[in-house]
Order: sequence, then C-alpha cells, then structure tokens
Amino acid sequence: MASVTSLTASVHQRLADALSAALPEAGSADPLLRRSDRADFQANGILALAKKAKANPRELATQVVARVESGDVIKDIEVSGPGFLNITITDRAITENLAERYADGERLGVPLAEHPGTTVIDYAQPNVAKEMHVGHLRSAVIGDAVVQILEFTGENVVRRHHIGDWGTQFGMLIQYLDEHPHELDHKDAQVSGEEAMSNLDRLYKTARKLFDSDEEFKTRARRRVVDLQAGDPATLASWQKFVDESKIYFFSVFEKLDMEIQDPDIVGESGYNDMLDETCRLLEESGVAVRSEGALCVFFDDVKGPDGNPVPLIVKKSDGGYGYAATDLSAIRDRVFNLKANSLIYVVDARQSLHFKMVFETARRAGWLSDDVKAHQLAFGTVLGKDGKPFKTREGETIRLVDLLDEAIDRATNVVREKAEKVGLSEQEIEENGRFVGIGAVKYADLSTSAVRDYKFDLDQMVSLNGDTSVYLQYAYARIKSILRKAGEARPAAHPELELAPAERELGLHLDRFGETLAEVAAGHEPHKLAAYLYQLASLLTTFYDKCQVLSDDNPTEVVENRLFLVDLTARTLQQGMALLGIRTPERL
Repeated sequence: MASVTSLTASVHQRLADALSAALPEAGSADPLLRRSDRADFQANGILALAKKAKANPRELATQVVARVESGDVIKDIEVSGPGFLNITITDRAITENLAERYADGERLGVPLAEHPGTTVIDYAQPNVAKEMHVGHLRSAVIGDAVVQILEFTGENVVRRHHIGDWGTQFGMLIQYLDEHPHELDHKDAQVSGEEAMSNLDRLYKTARKLFDSDEEFKTRARRRVVDLQAGDPATLASWQKFVDESKIYFFSVFEKLDMEIQDPDIVGESGYNDMLDETCRLLEESGVAVRSEGALCVFFDDVKGPDGNPVPLIVKKSDGGYGYAATDLSAIRDRVFNLKANSLIYVVDARQSLHFKMVFETARRAGWLSDDVKAHQLAFGTVLGKDGKPFKTREGETIRLVDLLDEAIDRATNVVREKAEKVGLSEQEIEENGRFVGIGAVKYADLSTSAVRDYKFDLDQMVSLNGDTSVYLQYAYARIKSILRKAGEARPAAHPELELAPAERELGLHLDRFGETLAEVAAGHEPHKLAAYLYQLASLLTTFYDKCQVLSDDNPTEVVENRLFLVDLTARTLQQGMALLGIRTPERL
C-alpha cells in the first residue's frame, strides 16, 4: 500500500522552495495554491509576502518563476496581474500520478493519518420502548458517515449508541407488565422489528392511559422507579425485557438503513449508573459544582435566563434524582479514562447545543477534558417537509422512520423498474437496486447538506436522475461498468506519453484531489464536502463523455486503453467515496 503525493502537494513544494530561495527571510512561506479556471493552479501568496518584505510583487513573482524547478511536473508558469502565478501541469505528470493511484487498490493512493488517535462517536440514539421517528434519521446517517471516513483515514474509532433506556417512565411500564405478564409474549420464535415495536407501542399507550387515570396504579408505578434505581433483581429483569424487545426493533431499522450496529456498541444511560454518585462527589469536592436550593449545580457567567438570573447545569436534583448531565458527565469520564479517547464527537440535534456547551465546560473545569482531549458536538438541523415546516403527518404526528424509508424504497424501485428492461435486470435485481437507490437517496439528501442546516425532505427530488442526487452518482458508476463490460479485448492501461484532451485533464486533476478532500472532510467532520466532491466528479465524467469517445474504432488502441483507465479509476473513486457515505453503487442500473 503506497500513498501517492498529490499534484497539488508536488507543485506546492516546488513553489515553496523557490519562494524560500528568492526571499530567504520569509522562511517556509505558503504560496497559497488553489485550482484555477485560468490555468491548472494559481498561487497568490506572493502579494502578502512582497508587502511584508516591502518588495515589488511582480518582481518577486518573476524571481520565483526563475527559481522554480519545472520539468517533469510543471509545464508552464507565468506571472499574471499584480503578482499571481498561473501554473500548468504536464499531461505526463497527471497520467503518471493517476497510474500510481490506480495501482493502489481500494485506498487509491490516499495516505493514512500520520498521528491517528482514538475517537469515540456518540450517534444514533433511539429510546427504549419508543418508535424511531424522522428526528433519529440525521444522527444515524451523519454519525455513520463520519465513522466510515475517520476509519478510512486510520483513526481508531469507538462507536457508542447512547440509547434512552433509563428514567421514571420505566416504573409505569414495568408495573404494567408485572400486572399483565403476557403483553410482550411472541407468537413465533422469529420476531420482526415491526411486531416487536407494535407490542411495545400498545403496552406503552395502555400503561400511560392507566397511569393518568388510576391514582393507585400511579403510586405502584412510582414505587417501581425506586426499586429499579435500587437494583431490585425482579424489577431489573422486567426492565431488561423492554430493552431486548426494543433492540429487535432497533436492529431491524438499522438493517433497513444499511448500517452495521453491534450490540457491544450500545451503551445506554443505564451503562453509567454505577458512576453517577462518584461523578457528583468529584464535582462537589473540586468545587466545580455547588449546592443551590438543595440541588447540585454548576454555574456559568455567560448562561442566563430571560430574567437575567444565571441558569445552572443541574447534576443532581434536590430530591436526590440524577439529571441527564450526571449521565453525560459520567460517559465523558468513561470515554476519556477507560476508552482512552482523545476526541469525543456527539452527533446531536442543534437544539441541545446549550446543554452540551455546559456539559463540556463542566468536564473541562473538572480536568476530564483538556487541550489533549477534546469534545465536539456535531450539531445538526431539522428535517423539514416540502412546505419548509418541521416534517409531520397530516394529523400533526411525528413521522415514523420506517414509513419514510419504505416510501423511499417504493419510489426508487419504480424509477429502477422504468429502465430495467433496457438493462435486462431480473425482478430480484430490481428489488435490490430499489433498496440501494432508495436508502442511498435518503442518505445523500441528508449528507449533501451541511449538517447544521435544516433540509427539506422531498422524495421526488431525491430519486430524480438529474441534479445533485445519489441516483445521478449511482448511474454514473453503472454507466462506467457498462462501458468496461462492452470493452471486449481492450483493457484499461495508462499511457503517460499521450497528450490529454481538456476534459480528460479536468477529470484527472479532480481525481487527484480525492485524498486531500478526505483529509479536509475528516478534520472538520464535514461529509457534505465529500458529497460535493463526488457530485463534481460525476459532472466532469458527463462532460468527458460528451467530448471524448471511449470505445471508438477511430481511436488508436492506446487512446482507448488510456480512456478506459481514466473511467475505471473514476468508477473506483465514486464507489469508495459513496461507500464512505454509507451508499451502495449497483453494477447495473
């Protein structure tokens, strides 16, 4: 496995060396290189350096050009305007760089991080005994993509699903199950997620009705909360039934979302029960938390309510119960000291930003987070309906996640079916591709929007073959696969001696940026930048098809081979990029 130095990095190095030679006092100066529509690259760092050195920028630029080592990589470099440099790369350098990437298998020449660390990602946090709804979608989809991307860069990633499996509502559920012991029984050994959820939903609604109308039941239910928190074995056994039943349902939803979730990764609120007392003691002893009106609180200078009074983070309530903060702070201790994480990422709704800001600041004051151990909330916006309002059913109910995914799969299957005859797909392939296209459409719509922004859930748009959709990218991939199948005797092979057409050069220069894009996406936890890269790749491929025939009898063999090599590398880059977003690329569409 060999990482490939990108063309950007090669040019950057040559310019930086020439800059240091022309202006030794600048030290290792940054030429500020970027892609340009005037040439392959433009460097505009000379203006600032000349200003600092009180030199004439055009003269300095001319001195730099004279010192640039060109030859194998740089074909042409010229001074433009007040001191910009326009740089053109040789065709040979582009093809040779891509050939190295092509030879590197699935990694495509992308280097592993020099200093990988351990990151714990907290994402996909459903609640026990409750239906997953559209609000759970983003945490799961964004979290899964960030996991895949970080792992690809060599980071050690620990997944954590912090499910809501504790709290006062369990007293009501356990008491009801105790009095109606067969409510969670199964007809068959094999239970579907749908059946498990409908059992739980029915039980929850009936128990709630009873709790609200029957004072005696309410008293018994509240006693069960005390038993649960005290660790009474029979009460814990009933609680475990709810957790197990819910997991059957969770796993069925994650399977539909084409996401791998392992049981050991699910550590719910209950997983930190044994630490709560000690967390509170440590905070109080260190003076980070103080008693206020009987509760254990942490105060902040910059967090005040509408009345101007400080709003504290309540770690322990005046009645002795623990708030979410105690659990979240205990989880930080566990992740930092037991899992040895140096980075914690929380994929959580933006509406919880204040809570996490206070929790992280508390952990910093306690010394659990530091310059070496950082926590970051990857906040995400709301899913909106076509009307731009929060996504709900006509009756004003929150939309069930399963219904949403099923509808996406149905729509996508219809789109696939329309083209199936032409490609000769079997019924089984139509259904499988319908799943990949439907789930891919939902994930891509989410991931192609910056996480913190709200986005509109519009299935018509999502499964459209035109525009910035995953189907457009999946078709681009399938089209290349079709060309490779039709190529017959011709095989993809790089020919660095050939001159490249403009559309080939553009495609090649963009393929070269895959590794740099991934490094940027991983550093900022921004999957939307990978989606944008892939969409541009598919668009450049479309332009390439229009301008350059791949399989043409009029082309010499080496041109056919070189173009097959270019499209094959494009297919592999699309496939790897889409896989990192959790989206599959069918071979035939």
